[in-house]
Amino acid sequence: MSKSHGPAFRKELKPLMECGTCRGKGVICGVFHQLDCTACHGSGWVCQLTGDALPLEDLVPQLNMKLRNLAAELNRARHSQRGAQEQYEQNNRRGAGGSNYTGD
Repeated sequence: MSKSHGPAFRKELKPLMECGTCRGKGVICGVFHQLDCTACHGSGWVCQLTGDALPLEDLVPQLNMKLRNLAAELNRARHSQRGAQEQYEQNNRRGAGGSNYTGD
């Protein structure tokens, strides 16, 4: 079912890139102090397609979705690292009488 009008059912993740002016820091160095970057409105992120700064109403949800995706990816990576130790400690029933055989 396609929509013909109205807002989208889900917000799409827009591709973001680091600001080229401040190199993703959100600030530029003045003579005596740091100033907010005017190219990205101090966020350090710009739209990858256009290179323009996103308004705060769009930037905050985009960064939230990006953070949640990266946190989920990190969580999946942490769970996959424990594989060898779990396999070593569980009973594989390959030893004598169905006991655990580790090959040591």
